[in-house]
Amino acid sequence: MKRNIVIAVVTAAALVGGGAATALAVSGGDEASGTSGTSVAQTESRAGDDDGRDDDRDDAGDDRDDRDEARDDRDDARADDRDDRDDRDDRDDRDDRDDERGVSGGVSAADAIAAALKHTPGTAVSADLDDDGDSDDGDDDGNRGRAVWEVDVLGGGDSWYSVRVDPATGKVLGAHKDDEDDAGEVRAALKGSSVTAQEAAELVAAKGTVVSIDLDDDDDRGWEAETAASGGHEKDWRVGLDGGAVKADRGDDSGDDDSDDD
Repeated sequence: MKRNIVIAVVTAAALVGGGAATALAVSGGDEASGTSGTSVAQTESRAGDDDGRDDDRDDAGDDRDDRDEARDDRDDARADDRDDRDDRDDRDDRDDRDDERGVSGGVSAADAIAAALKHTPGTAVSADLDDDGDSDDGDDDGNRGRAVWEVDVLGGGDSWYSVRVDPATGKVLGAHKDDEDDAGEVRAALKGSSVTAQEAAELVAAKGTVVSIDLDDDDDRGWEAETAASGGHEKDWRVGLDGGAVKADRGDDSGDDDSDDD
């Protein structure tokens, strides 16, 4: 209605003079311009709102990326931990296998005694697996850190010898003379014996992997032996000098009273 009135006024003024019409036309143009300005402002406002929403979405996306990266880092850390545990387990397994190979290595206590006696004739009195190659007398024959059998041999007269045997190959690594003064006691203990150290080791091998055998020359004479199994479990045994019976050592607290009275 207002627009019609303006048009009517403009028409009437045109009869009087063009100047007034021009003024009224300009006035009408200003109103239109105001409407257009309002529309532009609204458009810009909507565009600003859209930009704000886009920024919010970008920020939310950045937050998700940060969370994803944090989860990835945690997953990587857990994976590294699992790998470390697996590596440790693998090393432990290898150590267990190495221990078993070091104990048996294809060369048993009986085999080591046989190899020692072939190299140094006499009477074997003990055999012990030294698992770090560190002999009591400091003579490691260049094998420190390696498992080695040490076999004590009573030779002629009062001579004692310590013979070192490789548990993997059965090769004699070296031998040296020991200074011992109990040769007479040992010979007296072994007098009339029908079971040698090698035979005792073979008998005890039925109970487990023999890691040592030694003569007990005290009142309760016999062979003392120790067996070991994977996992570090050890057990002590005794073998008679005359009957060859294998019995659990009474001093062993493992609770196993197995015996072999063959």
